[in-house]
Amino acid sequence: MPAHLLQEEISSSYTTTTTITAPPSRILQNGEGKLEKTLLHLEEDIRPELKDDIYDPSYKDKEGPRPKLEYVWRNIILMFLVHLGGLYGILLIPTCRVYTWLWGVFCYGFSALGITAGAHRLWSHRSYKARLPLRLFLIIGNTMAFQNDVYEWSRDHRVHHKFSETDADPHNARRGFFFSHVGWLLVRKHPDVKEKGGLLDLSDLKAEKLLMFQRRYYKPAILLLCFILPTLVPWYFWGETFQHSLYVATFLRYILVLNATWLVNSAAHLYGYRPYDKTINPRENILVSLGAVGEGFHNYHHTFPYDYSTSEYRWHLNLTTLFIDCMAAIGLAYDRKKVSKAAVLARVKRTGDGSYKSG
Repeated sequence: MPAHLLQEEISSSYTTTTTITAPPSRILQNGEGKLEKTLLHLEEDIRPELKDDIYDPSYKDKEGPRPKLEYVWRNIILMFLVHLGGLYGILLIPTCRVYTWLWGVFCYGFSALGITAGAHRLWSHRSYKARLPLRLFLIIGNTMAFQNDVYEWSRDHRVHHKFSETDADPHNARRGFFFSHVGWLLVRKHPDVKEKGGLLDLSDLKAEKLLMFQRRYYKPAILLLCFILPTLVPWYFWGETFQHSLYVATFLRYILVLNATWLVNSAAHLYGYRPYDKTINPRENILVSLGAVGEGFHNYHHTFPYDYSTSEYRWHLNLTTLFIDCMAAIGLAYDRKKVSKAAVLARVKRTGDGSYKSG
């Protein structure tokens, strides 16, 4: 069966997909008050449980100098050591066993999906729903990724969307590439991040027992799933050296997943086109999509944060969407929310930068 027909088959079978049929803008021009009321009503019909990831353009930074940076030396030392170990792992790749390399690739994909399909699209944006087996799979992958527990990750991500590119944004790209990439993890959060994060309604996250269980046992869980298990499997099952197991399958794999995720916050906010909304910083960045299994269509995602695909084109350079659609085909994912073509084209015409190409 041709790939495009297979995509249509999986996308439409076994589950329903909610389609948003009008552009969800809160700022309409030319006195379109009646239309604005309709659009907001449609938003509430589509995803009534969440509004805190919708961009608030009315928020402005407070006047005055920023507080003095406070370095978090624990994080600085940790990041230095794991990156040093990962760089050494690169030197060991030519001498590691094929199974070890394949195991590292598997752990990369598994932990990446724990972030992209789990913490991001499922729990931060509620752009689709998942049954318990899939949620268990994603929470384990997310713990292996070691990028904070889902509750904290989702809280910071919702603040990032609502107050994007302000001091209330945890990884404000206006503070430069390094800060938005990793620097924000090496210093204390800006007071505005804490203030605005504390005002969000996170009741949906608190109500999910699986997330609270992960949060309670996060430290021992990351030791086991991020470091111990990925190291022991190659060493025990196919006789890989402990050195290769540790530095290739664990440290190198870990820093690759970290940096692929961080590039969404840095490169995808600084480099690329803005075909959907030229008034915001996030860009379409194909290279980021390759590394982050589909998360580089960032101008689209910030324009339509409730679209489960984070892209107009579904499977194109988007392994996460392919994974979710496969899970829907076997009944583990459902209620996937997708913006209609008409809504996309209307938004492109109104706020795009002219680089849009239909495909």
